[in-house]
Amino acid sequence: MDSVEGQGHDSSAQPARRPRVRKNVTASIAEDICSERYPSGSTLPRENDLCAIYGVSRTVIRESLKILESKGLVRGKPRIGTSVCDKNDWNILDQDVLEWMGPYIAGFDILGSILEARRTIEPVAAEYAAERATAQEIADLDNAWRQMRDSGDDPEGFTEADVTFHKLLLSASHNQVFRRLSSAMHAGLKYALHASNVAAHSRDEAIVVHGQLVEALRLRDRAAARDCAHRMLDLAARDLAVERRPDGGRKTNPETPTSAASRR
Repeated sequence: MDSVEGQGHDSSAQPARRPRVRKNVTASIAEDICSERYPSGSTLPRENDLCAIYGVSRTVIRESLKILESKGLVRGKPRIGTSVCDKNDWNILDQDVLEWMGPYIAGFDILGSILEARRTIEPVAAEYAAERATAQEIADLDNAWRQMRDSGDDPEGFTEADVTFHKLLLSASHNQVFRRLSSAMHAGLKYALHASNVAAHSRDEAIVVHGQLVEALRLRDRAAARDCAHRMLDLAARDLAVERRPDGGRKTNPETPTSAASRR
């Protein structure tokens, strides 16, 4: 994407140039937008200034701005420059956009929106999967569940298995729209599940209900599958509510501060 990034800028001419701590200039500019270094409605620095800030050529800057414009983050206007778009115009289902938003996602009020979308889709997908899933698809879901169960104190590993489980569930519905949404929501689902998994005081309840959903699919029990999906989402909503509290819903020891991840 930024294949010509290596065309360096003369560092001696720009002693105040920002250090290049990230290799991808497009991602660097995007993350600066997400962090509100460049807030919505503001105008980005001129091309020459961006070259100095990010230490690359004008060609790279122009390519990066084109990519960002295609994803709805910026808009170029003749004689005005490049302005940062309103957040409502960003393509939040684009995997790159969600990756760039990742460290700042709590400030975008998107986790609640993803949960609302899941509440609309996943219970119906689970019901369809109970009727339509193949034996192999159920076996794949069971394998993902076992990886969740065996993740121990690894919240990252748990989240990866959890994301796989939910993608497989949408696919097992054999609904073409749900399958498409599975791909589109992948990055958003990853951050949503990670937030709830880290906030949870224990993942035991989630492991139990995911296992019960797999069993409901095996038994072709549509009502039970739908109920399990609702219960999974209720747990996610509870954990996200905890994550949004100022203290994260957790007690801290002043001598040995701990996170939810380290306690589990």
